Amino acid sequence: MCPAWAQNQSFGEGAFQVLEKAACRSCHNPDGVASVTRLLFPETDATPDKIERFGQSLVVLVDRQKPEESLLLKKPTNKIPHAGGARLTAGSNDERMLTAWVRQLATISGNDLARALKYREEEAAGQGQAAPKVALRRLTHSQYNNTVRDLLGDQTSPANQFPPEDFVNGFKNQYQAQNLSPLLLESYGAAAEKLARNAFRGGDTRGLIPCKPSAVCRTQFVREFGLKAFRRPLEAEEQQRYETLMRKGTDFYNGAQLAVEAMLQSPHFLFRLEETANPKWKPFATAARLSYTLWDSMPDATLLDAAAKNQLATPEAVEKAARRMLDHTKARDAFDEFISQWMRFDRILTASKDRRRYPQFTRETAVAMTEEARVFLGDLVWNDRNFMDFVRADYSFINGDLAGIYGVAAPAREFSRVQFPPNSERAGLLGQALFLALTAKPDETAPTARGLFVREQFLCQHVAEPPPGINTNLPEPTEAKPMTNRDRLSGHVTNPSCFTCHNLIDPIGFGFEKFDAIGARRDRFKLLFAPTGKGANRRTPPKVVELDIDTNGHVAGVANSTFSSPMELGKVLYESAQCQECVVKQYFRYATGRMETSGDRPLIRKVLADFRSSQFRFKELMVSFIKSKEFLNPGETVHVANHHQAR
Repeated sequence: MCPAWAQNQSFGEGAFQVLEKAACRSCHNPDGVASVTRLLFPETDATPDKIERFGQSLVVLVDRQKPEESLLLKKPTNKIPHAGGARLTAGSNDERMLTAWVRQLATISGNDLARALKYREEEAAGQGQAAPKVALRRLTHSQYNNTVRDLLGDQTSPANQFPPEDFVNGFKNQYQAQNLSPLLLESYGAAAEKLARNAFRGGDTRGLIPCKPSAVCRTQFVREFGLKAFRRPLEAEEQQRYETLMRKGTDFYNGAQLAVEAMLQSPHFLFRLEETANPKWKPFATAARLSYTLWDSMPDATLLDAAAKNQLATPEAVEKAARRMLDHTKARDAFDEFISQWMRFDRILTASKDRRRYPQFTRETAVAMTEEARVFLGDLVWNDRNFMDFVRADYSFINGDLAGIYGVAAPAREFSRVQFPPNSERAGLLGQALFLALTAKPDETAPTARGLFVREQFLCQHVAEPPPGINTNLPEPTEAKPMTNRDRLSGHVTNPSCFTCHNLIDPIGFGFEKFDAIGARRDRFKLLFAPTGKGANRRTPPKVVELDIDTNGHVAGVANSTFSSPMELGKVLYESAQCQECVVKQYFRYATGRMETSGDRPLIRKVLADFRSSQFRFKELMVSFIKSKEFLNPGETVHVANHHQAR
């Protein structure tokens, strides 16, 4: 019998608090390991009514004939194998409270049952959930460089000297992290001054002035340059302001320099207009979204002309524009920027390795690792191959440095295609040195880091940070007690504070243990111990102890996912609906500058369906997103751009 206080209690006051205390939400959320299960928590700011409806919807996890046999009870107590382990203690008040709720759910019927099931349908469809509205987005450093290149013909990449950008949600372009620090504002000012000065050094050597210098030409220059710089027509007061500024110059070119310098510091240049209530600017906002999504740069003359003629108002028109743009080399450069962030090139380019153990690893080798991944993924995209081969392809594009690491013959030409021998057990990015090296320590592999990377980058599943105060130090192997990495990490299985998360990531990382900290193959685990005893000195070679490697692994939450090599894991991920959807989510996050929300579920689902029906052609994924109504009409918002004054 349940105590009286546990009977007929609201879900929000009872069982919901039990599940929250058990940290079930950390996995059972749209980005969690259990995202594909039937238990998905509502957003953290959900109303009490929605929480109650969520509680009623859990009826699908209840055995109405035998409530005590319900998944909702047996999973959190680990009576049925649960990836998260035991979250509730058998016989505890928490278990009794959850049991009371399960029994209550077993009795609902009629309209109550229909309402519970309708909640699930509404949530799956994203009904009633509005996607966040973003009016302005600051140009990223790469977009700044590309924009001044296309606007001014400047190739100096001034943004490389700006304060570094932070990675948020896996990318550097997420709008909530695009703050304007005093140092960045100072950098903008210095860059604008230098760019404008260089643009007119020696006159108009770059052909920026469209006419013979005169009063009429001044008007034309401000109008045409302003259109390109602000990615929309200037308003009358803006036109007048910049013409007045030009007249203050010592000559026509000096005046043009002053106007350009001011425009480059204006919020209208530094920020992209994502959406607007101004009907005159709406087509130009669409053009800017297109260009910065597909080119990582400003719109060209063709795109601006289409905006001026209101020719970007339909999905068909936008698709036509997108396909033209995808044929341009700028699209390839923009895709390279996307994958450099998705695959965290920055980590390998700043990595250090033990020089004695890995003399092959140099700055040049690190750059080669990023180039291999860039060429490999670019080949899948631009040659219309199956993009999901990024986890299972049995070939890559390497140079001589990488050939030495992979143990294959160097290709005749740098970064040309090389087939891996079957016994290499390499597959796609999972077998490439980039992934294997950036997820390793300076002197040894890191199964936890490798498993975490697969979870976050290829499955889009967030794993919670370790609790504060947890001792993360692992036992050190000794000559008397040598241990493999798997042996050292075994404590994660026995420690309840560690098990929940490490059970989700360590078993994935173990499957890569036949590849060392720079991605070279090894069949035995080697430990080096410094010589001791009488006569030992710095020249005495270390003692080598070799151990067998157990590479058996699995992906908790993915059916039939046991594997023992990157090649086998590649086959698992290739077939995984989570991995396929993650590719769509990663591009969505990068293109929109934010995480997806429940309101974005219909769009994610539609793009994923198009991606699948195209046999996983990545260009079709991009086009599907670009021509969606969500991209075309992101919503109306306050016209915030007018709150700023051009400098």
